Amino acid sequence: MTTATKFDQRKEAIVRAATEIMNHRGVRGMTLPLVAAELGLVPRAVSYYFRRKEDLAAACYRLSIERMDSHISEALKHAAAEDVMRAFVKLFFESQRLVRAGQAEPIAWFEEMRTVNDAETGEAFTAMFRKVRSIFSLDNVPPFDRRERNARAHMLLSQMFWAVLWLPRYNPEDYERMAERTADILLRGMSASESRQGIPDLVISDQETSGPDFLRAATELINAEGYRGASVAKIAARLSVTKGSFYHHVETKDELVEECFERTWSILRQAQAAADKVTGSGLLNLMAQAQAMVSGQVTDERPLLRTSALAAVPEEMRPKLLAGFDRITSRYASVVSDGIGDKSIRPLDVPLAAQMISGAINAAAELRFWAPGLTASTARSWYVLPLFTGLLAPST
Repeated sequence: MTTATKFDQRKEAIVRAATEIMNHRGVRGMTLPLVAAELGLVPRAVSYYFRRKEDLAAACYRLSIERMDSHISEALKHAAAEDVMRAFVKLFFESQRLVRAGQAEPIAWFEEMRTVNDAETGEAFTAMFRKVRSIFSLDNVPPFDRRERNARAHMLLSQMFWAVLWLPRYNPEDYERMAERTADILLRGMSASESRQGIPDLVISDQETSGPDFLRAATELINAEGYRGASVAKIAARLSVTKGSFYHHVETKDELVEECFERTWSILRQAQAAADKVTGSGLLNLMAQAQAMVSGQVTDERPLLRTSALAAVPEEMRPKLLAGFDRITSRYASVVSDGIGDKSIRPLDVPLAAQMISGAINAAAELRFWAPGLTASTARSWYVLPLFTGLLAPST
């Protein structure tokens, strides 16, 4: 075995261990000493390969981007957009099955990639994203606006990343089946009709849902910098208050993040209750909720805490926080069932559809980066409507 081979193998082992830690503790929770301990090494052995933990985090993301790029490159060998999309989903789900079987390494969770602020990593992700976007420029695809192609590509990629969270609930032998059903919803949507129905606007009281200003500020900062990056000092500075004033509301940072999650669930529940009052079908109920939650994030009127914060909170807190999101998703599933019953939603996998709605809402916080200048109206046409009518369907 050559020295170069040993070097590469050790480096790969370090990246693999760091990825596992990042996915459980967040980017800022991954440290060189932790990675060294995971491998039974002294910290200096890891710093020989990566001087800073930011360099190591970037290496984790770049390797994961390479794997995603290989999936989309292979899928693009097909000519038709539908075939490309189905192949991409199938390849991604198969890679997750291999991870589950211990035959492949997990990908890094991309929700915190921006906190690394590495130019090479950003360029690699953008190049991969453009390949995904190219699906929406293939023959027989409607002539979408460039930003609309971006929004739909963001939806497609986000649904793959979200699947990493819910796929472990299934047995590995079911992954292929779930890939087919996921691709089917992405391509055909959820609506039982091809007609473009108007999405009703929901009235949600900001006073009831926004909570104290410090929770909103904390939510925005945690989304931008991660759980460990959003310090009390930064949150207080954003509000132009003292740290003492901040601690008047919460005693610990863990209490803060829990209250931010409670605020997010409150907003989502308010939307669910408001939709029950104004819509006449299961489909319109869900479309109204998705529109309200997506536009609230796009316009900064109602920011929601992303699930990426779960990766960094203490492990003893996670079951309670995960249960909160599960309750929201279960409510979506109930309304999907209502829609199938009233024939506004076509027969499909109910729990899967509910997960995809949750995933789309969660990913909306990043939508502005891929479709600059997005408004509530264009978010409705380019992002919300395609979830229910299909990513290759025209928006009008």
